[in-house]
Amino acid sequence: MTDKIEGYVDKIVFRNDENGYTVFSIVYDEDEFTCVGYLTVINEGEFIQATGSFTHHPVYGEQFLLEEYEIKEPEDTYSMEVYLSSGAIKGIGKALASRIVKKFGENTFRVIVEEPNRLAEVKGISERMAIEIYRQFEDKRDMRNAMMFLQKYNITGNLAVKIFQEYKSGMYNVIKENPYRLAEDISGIGFKTADEIAQRVGIPLNSDFRIKAGILYVLMQANGEGHVYLPENELIVKAGELLLADTESIKRQITTLSIEKKIVIVDDNDERPIYASVFYYMELNIARRLHDLNISYDYDRESLNNKIAQIEKLTGTILDDQQRTAVKEAVYNGLLIITGGPGTGKTTTINTIIKLFESEGLDILLAAPTGRAAKRMSETTGYEARTIHRMLELSKLTQGDGNNYTFERNETNPLETDIIIIDEMSMVDIGLMNALLKAISVGTRLILVGDVNQLPSVGPGNVLKDIINSHCFNVVMLTKIYRQAVGSDIIVNAHKINAGEQINLDNKSMDFFMLKRNEADVIIAVMINLIKNKLPNYVKATPFEIQVLTPMRKGELGVERLNKALQAALNPPSKSKREKECHQSIFREGDKVMQIKNNYQLAWEIKSDFGITTQTGTGVFNGDAGIIKEINLFSEHLLVEFDDNRLVDYSFSQLDELELAYAVTIHKSQGSEYPAIILPILDGPRLLFNRNLLYTAVTRAKSCVVIVGSDTMVKYMIDNKSEQSRYSRLSEQIKDMVR
Repeated sequence: MTDKIEGYVDKIVFRNDENGYTVFSIVYDEDEFTCVGYLTVINEGEFIQATGSFTHHPVYGEQFLLEEYEIKEPEDTYSMEVYLSSGAIKGIGKALASRIVKKFGENTFRVIVEEPNRLAEVKGISERMAIEIYRQFEDKRDMRNAMMFLQKYNITGNLAVKIFQEYKSGMYNVIKENPYRLAEDISGIGFKTADEIAQRVGIPLNSDFRIKAGILYVLMQANGEGHVYLPENELIVKAGELLLADTESIKRQITTLSIEKKIVIVDDNDERPIYASVFYYMELNIARRLHDLNISYDYDRESLNNKIAQIEKLTGTILDDQQRTAVKEAVYNGLLIITGGPGTGKTTTINTIIKLFESEGLDILLAAPTGRAAKRMSETTGYEARTIHRMLELSKLTQGDGNNYTFERNETNPLETDIIIIDEMSMVDIGLMNALLKAISVGTRLILVGDVNQLPSVGPGNVLKDIINSHCFNVVMLTKIYRQAVGSDIIVNAHKINAGEQINLDNKSMDFFMLKRNEADVIIAVMINLIKNKLPNYVKATPFEIQVLTPMRKGELGVERLNKALQAALNPPSKSKREKECHQSIFREGDKVMQIKNNYQLAWEIKSDFGITTQTGTGVFNGDAGIIKEINLFSEHLLVEFDDNRLVDYSFSQLDELELAYAVTIHKSQGSEYPAIILPILDGPRLLFNRNLLYTAVTRAKSCVVIVGSDTMVKYMIDNKSEQSRYSRLSEQIKDMVR
């Protein structure tokens, strides 16, 4: 049986902005009801008519389960006063609401809308305040009407708010005529969501709007897989599979998108590369700016040799020929790339370069792509290193979501320094490289350091490898493994893996072990025992500092399953630990977590031992790891302390940006170094299980590597040199600058 109730929204007890689920109380005369249901938008003080049914909750008692509702604009003076005094309009309290209604009676709302200047006749309201009341009143009404309109197309919660905020009154035309604009204009709305809305609106499947949006979506998906562009034939095939459209229709809209300058087609190549325009111009800009920086400097060679000798004597180090060449090239050239594997002396080379330039009185900036990598750079050089984002002074925008950002350092406000050294360059994608180069003026030396054999960046592009493969710039490759490194089987085996040589797995090593197991559940049990009991004393680290790295997200030994098992073993439920369930995961105080997307607006702070805030900023990035310090169920917030001591406060609605990090993918571990890593290797996709992946995993360990699983699969990975190729033309763009 369907019941009907009506009344004023007295108090909103709880609201989930993701899906609109709301708990609120309604009062009418002397009756009061607790209501629960999914509402697009609702404010305290509004008059609501609802249908649904009364139910009995075992804890909260009688509740009205709302099914349909309608917000009615108040018509009598009592209702008007209730609404105005509810706080819905900022600046109007109970006393002022009473005076307004007493002055204008049943004409109150008409006066607010049609003659807002008359509100200044009421004591306590200035002309400016009158206009502000009118503006807020109209915004509330427009928002309410928009939410009710969007609800007809099953658009609720945060998504509906985003749409209204983007288009305001123009929203109605966008939804009815071309909902695919949502995917272009609003971050967080993809093609599939826009397509579902379009089908509800009645947009035909062969609509030009739909085909164009689908093509752009396929390019965006390719960017997410690391590609900068797609060959035309591959784009046509993938768009056809997505849209169920014929080839001619897709080709026609590719041409249209090119005319509209939303894509760029490169005709000087047999595969006809097609870019989303932003990525084409990023690639072009990177190539041009690298050439601009690549200038030569004069320096007396004898004097330089003497200075290097003095630094060697002062530091007690002796550079080999490759390292000495790198130091000299850094002096003679505006752009230098230094690459090499673990133990080849990159740090010694960088330190010598720093001391040489410092002796000349030059300013030096050090940076790396992630907080962990920057921290490690600081520890190994003794000089402050920052993330590239912080060096470029990431700026929070006042509007938009977490994907809207800008850098204060750019073409018009470049970095003020003489030398910039960037470490872990293999992690830098095309977007970050473009932003970095925009902020470097010609005459500033740029030194790029990285291991070209590691996995490429998570974001699109193959920046370091493409720069080296262009053969247009000075590159010094460090290959000699130093004596202190030769004593480490981690480093020796890493170089063997990279060279395709099989490694010794007889467990006679002191820092590289293979525990042969053939069942996933057994492997998990062994890993838990290693983390809790065996490794902490062996490597002088806490269980939380020991990291499980796995090739996959899914599967019996994927990130998702491993994290649940490791959480249960390392941070089990406790009455003293609050927890929050979100997206099929449970977050618990004390958990290891990782940020899984770039959020350029998320605020952070660093506090002293006395709790005083010493530093603030914005931006938390994909791969940043930390510990949950506090979960506040009342305020619905969660506090994470990241590895670099940044404290970040997350609202529960932002928890989709976090995941447990007891186990992480090898890709996500780039730029990090752990006392010990545990690597479960059993079975998986042959293309994924390759030499490059194993090499990257092994080089993340500082003191100990333990592989648990199949030695046959380890041998297969070493033999499998195939890598998933990325579509990128940066190397060609660089060469074109020379021609």
